[in-house]
Amino acid sequence: METALDYTSPGPLTGVDEGDVLALESLADNPVDICRVVGSLVVEPDDVQSLNLPADRFDDNQIRSASILLQRLLALNPARVTVAREPSERVVGTCRHFAVMSCALLRHRGIAARVRCGFATYFQPGQSVDHWITEYRGGDASRWIRIDSEILGQTVLPHADDLRPGDFLSGGEAWQAFRRGEVDAATFGVYGTENWGAAEIRGNAVKDLAALNKVEMLPWDEWGRMTEAYDGQTGPGYDLLLDRLAEVCASDDPAAVRALYDHEDLRVPNHLIR
Repeated sequence: METALDYTSPGPLTGVDEGDVLALESLADNPVDICRVVGSLVVEPDDVQSLNLPADRFDDNQIRSASILLQRLLALNPARVTVAREPSERVVGTCRHFAVMSCALLRHRGIAARVRCGFATYFQPGQSVDHWITEYRGGDASRWIRIDSEILGQTVLPHADDLRPGDFLSGGEAWQAFRRGEVDAATFGVYGTENWGAAEIRGNAVKDLAALNKVEMLPWDEWGRMTEAYDGQTGPGYDLLLDRLAEVCASDDPAAVRALYDHEDLRVPNHLIR
C-alpha cells in the first residue's frame, strides 16, 4: 500500500494492463462522459437472465480487478470501450463493478477518483439500499462530485451525474446518522434479501474505508471482525471504533484515512486483494 493516497493513480484493483491501453485511447477527457461509457460495459445479473448466457459468464460477478474485467470485456468484443455493447457482450457485475470500472477509467485519464460504498435512497421509497458509486474531484478541485454510472441516462434520478446530499450515504455517513438516532437502521440493507439493519451499516462503513484506501472489495467480502459484526457479536468497543472510522472518513484527511486503515480490524488482508 502506498504511503500517500494519490487518487489520480490506480490502486491494486483499478490498474489497466499495458496490452489493453489501446482499447482506452478513444476515452473522453470529461469525467461524466467517461463514466457514461461504463453503462454499456457492465450489466447486472438480473438484466441478462433472459439471454440464457453460459453459467460461467455470471462468474464475472466475482472479479475484483478492473484489469481482469476489461480483459473479459475485450474477449467478448475487442472494440474500443467507447463502442456500445449489447448486453450479451458486457461483463456481468453488480453496482460495485460499475463503480470500479468508472474509477479505473477516470484514474487512467489522470482524474482524481475513488469508489464509495454505502446506501442509495433513490431506488426504493423509504429504504436505503446497499449501493456503490464513484466520485471524482471537480475541475476546480473544490469538492468531490458523486456520480452513479449505473443509472446515468436513465430515469431513476435526473441528476445521477451529480448526486445531491442525501441521495447516497457512505457507510460512515449512514453510521453517524444511525448513532445520532436520525435514521431507522431497519431501512438500510440489501434489496431482495433479509440482510437489513445496523449490521449492514457496520459492514459498509468498513468497506468504504477500504475503498478510500484504494482497495475496492466485493460487496460480500468479509475481513477483520466483519463476520462477527454481521452476527451481532462485536459489542460496544467495535462500535466506538466505527465512530472513529466515520469521523476520519468524513474529515477527508488522506493521512488520517491512511493511518486508520492500518488497524488490524479494518485492513484488508493481502490474500483478498487480487
